[in-house]
Amino acid sequence: MSIPFSNTHYRIPQGFGNLLEGLTREILREQPDNIPAFAAAYFESLLEKREKTNFDPAEWGSKVEDRFYNNHAFEDSSEEDKEKEEVAAVKIQAAFRGHIAREEAKKMKTNSLQNEEKEENK
Repeated sequence: MSIPFSNTHYRIPQGFGNLLEGLTREILREQPDNIPAFAAAYFESLLEKREKTNFDPAEWGSKVEDRFYNNHAFEDSSEEDKEKEEVAAVKIQAAFRGHIAREEAKKMKTNSLQNEEKEENK
């Protein structure tokens, strides 16, 4: 008897997504007629590069993903970052308050001009 719904979640190995993304990018760039043959040649060239240079793009990609998704989410802002945020907030607030004050000055000026015109017309 088969189970139609399962809560099994498959996990993609680290670096595999980056490898497939690189392959996809090259397929879109080259537009090959035979995609499986192109993929085989692409992965063969990656293996040759890895053997010659000891650089594994899958390992490097997994490290970049791990660093991006894990480090930024859990690290606390440093004191320097907090100070920069406070200075930026003060600048924004000052600019907004200046804007509000200029708008009020415009209203007062137009009101006084209207009052002067009314007095002249009397």
